[in-house]
Amino acid sequence: MKEMGEASYIHGIKIYRDRSRRMLRLTQSSYIEKIVKIQDEHSKRGLLPMRHGIKLSKKQSPKTDEEHKRMSNIPYASAVGSIQFAVQCTRPDVAYAFSVTNRYQACAWEAHWSAVKAFLSTEND
Repeated sequence: MKEMGEASYIHGIKIYRDRSRRMLRLTQSSYIEKIVKIQDEHSKRGLLPMRHGIKLSKKQSPKTDEEHKRMSNIPYASAVGSIQFAVQCTRPDVAYAFSVTNRYQACAWEAHWSAVKAFLSTEND
């Protein structure tokens, strides 16, 4: 083993250390910035990881072959999967919003994708 000094990054997590103030901060902002590129440029910025009153269900799933085909071009599962790592490591406060969007990976449609985009825009703030 070789001594390489203090760690500043580990598994995509940036480590900020202030020994004089006895503080340690972990952030995944660069990771979040990478996955935010998935969302549309015209998405509205949100303050909460999940908008109040939003109701997602399987009834909102694509019904026709054309809708299924259109949804296959949207990286819903990839976006939700990418968010999972950030939630598990540094953002347990948004786990509920993640779990709600995660339920619809097999049957996501526009309402579900809008919720994920809102979540991503919140995480990038």
